[in-house]
Amino acid sequence: MLFTIFTLTMKAIMEAPVIEQQEVFNLQEVLDAKYDLIIYNDDVNTFEHVIESLVEICEHKLIQAEQCTWIIHHSGKCSVKRGSFETLEPLHQAFADRKISAKIEC
Repeated sequence: MLFTIFTLTMKAIMEAPVIEQQEVFNLQEVLDAKYDLIIYNDDVNTFEHVIESLVEICEHKLIQAEQCTWIIHHSGKCSVKRGSFETLEPLHQAFADRKISAKIEC
């Protein structure tokens, strides 16, 4: 009987679907995520420039960058990244270098 249970259990383990590896979050990073990087609307930058910048600087997926850009366009601003001040400062500078209005807010 025990052998049968073991055999059935091993068979179930071997046939179980493979679960893709998920991103593991660092608890300290989550606790330190007190700041937002906000991008503001302007009349200078094109949608394409902002989308490309979000993909390159914030590592957004294309669809996420497009959605953020539409929110910026219609609402005047959008939080595009959350994290510690130290994490967001280089990103803020990268947007400033591209002449995109950005601010770190608490």
